[in-house]
Amino acid sequence: MFQYPIFIILGLVPSVIWLLFYLRKDKRPEPNEMVIKIFIYGMAITLPVALIEWGFVNVLKNFNLSSGVMIAIYFLLGVALVEETAKYLIIKFRILRDPAFDEPIDAMIYMIIVGLGFAALENILVLFVLKEPELLEKTILTLSGRFIGATFLHALCSANIGFFLALSLIKKKKNTLLFLLGLTASIILHGIYNLAITIEGWSKAVIIISMLSGLFLVVLYEFKKVNKLRIYGMRQAL
Repeated sequence: MFQYPIFIILGLVPSVIWLLFYLRKDKRPEPNEMVIKIFIYGMAITLPVALIEWGFVNVLKNFNLSSGVMIAIYFLLGVALVEETAKYLIIKFRILRDPAFDEPIDAMIYMIIVGLGFAALENILVLFVLKEPELLEKTILTLSGRFIGATFLHALCSANIGFFLALSLIKKKKNTLLFLLGLTASIILHGIYNLAITIEGWSKAVIIISMLSGLFLVVLYEFKKVNKLRIYGMRQAL
């Protein structure tokens, strides 16, 4: 039992590192209490989402589908769609009308915060299932892989949703289209990543590295773009 507090601390590390990296993109830093609150909300939705995913896979078993089709549907709809939508709903109901949400870049920042909170509890749960004999080695390998893999993915997909959310709040005539475009793109990318990690051989690394590298560059561009958006347009939309 003594190792569980260590698991919690270590599980938080990948998310905290990426969080500190992306918080520096905000020239007007968010209140610390809001950052912590939204991060905790992100952690809190992890277990309900896991239950939904478990229920989804059990429903899929009732259909006469090939294993490949079932895996694809599960990762795209049962995992990616559920997780990305859940993260957005936290922002929609807990932050959009809060006074702390006062500039377009905040949509990206808060989406990243909730995404990294979600990833943090995932990391902790993964560490909890490690076997005792190889604890240190598995912990280091697992956290390293999740730092540059799943945790990074959650940050990037969330950031992408946040960018299109910011656009949708300003360009009111196309708000639904813009938001759905960002959400759909992140769901597809998330689904591709999940499918890629099931592949054997060198192609797995090529797909994952290429996708994460490309999405990282896209998100950097989105941060530059979002800083040019007009604040007053967003406040009027809210």
